[in-house]
Amino acid sequence: MARDIVKEFLSYLRVERGLSANTLDAYGRDLAKLARFATEQQKEVLTLERKDVAAFVESLFKAGLDARSVERALVVVRNFYKFLVLDGHRKTDPTVALAQPKSWQTLPKFLTPEEIEKLFQQADITTETGARDRAILELLYATGLRVSELCSLKIGDVNRDVGYLTCLGKGSKERQVPIGRSALAALTRYLQFRAARQTDRDNLYLFVTSRGKPLTRQLCWKMVSEYGQQAGLGAITPHMIRHTFATHLLERGADLRSVQMLLGHADLATTQIYTHVTSERLRETYRKFHPRH
Repeated sequence: MARDIVKEFLSYLRVERGLSANTLDAYGRDLAKLARFATEQQKEVLTLERKDVAAFVESLFKAGLDARSVERALVVVRNFYKFLVLDGHRKTDPTVALAQPKSWQTLPKFLTPEEIEKLFQQADITTETGARDRAILELLYATGLRVSELCSLKIGDVNRDVGYLTCLGKGSKERQVPIGRSALAALTRYLQFRAARQTDRDNLYLFVTSRGKPLTRQLCWKMVSEYGQQAGLGAITPHMIRHTFATHLLERGADLRSVQMLLGHADLATTQIYTHVTSERLRETYRKFHPRH
């Protein structure tokens, strides 16, 4: 029932509003998250109330999504319920008077160095898949790449001799990012497995599945999440590792402009959220250790 209504909504957006295929895919992914949340609450999408939608949005933050991604998802959900009311599926809109994510001031979640190391240790590097996964985890933490940037990397984008990679970010902007020794070692280990696979020599993508297909964002998210659960760290996401990369750099004295360039942020204000994270860490340290606090 819910799946049919979502299809009806997406069809309406395609025909009546002329949205692109990529936008419709994004809408579909956000509504799939809403449907999963409803199922977990033993409810139907059609019967969710305002408090349920607020809890759904909070669950997105807990999953590691940033405020912009959550705000986009909420826009999709708002449009969806407006459609349901207009089409006669509901009498009321549960998203009316719901606060926007920007007003919630939720800081990015990140891992400690010990937690990052624990996450890395979950991959079995004696197998090709495990070596690939370890290389992905190491590279995400070493470079702060977005998961879409990582999945689109070609083998030729990585210069292992010099220790940097070239990626294509948002707005088709190209940037170069250094790679640390640990990530380079993990990547070399994985590529040795790849080189031994005769049928895979013509594949240009850096990270591939066991069938030689390019790794997708969805598979990467699933892999990172499963390792996080195995490590007892909860729901870890690739974006949380990106947050961790930025936070650890700033905590160790990196300047904000350099971190902005490494992350590929167009606006410095986007990077400044991490200064709030490190300031909060300093306050916690002060409260914990200062003898006269």
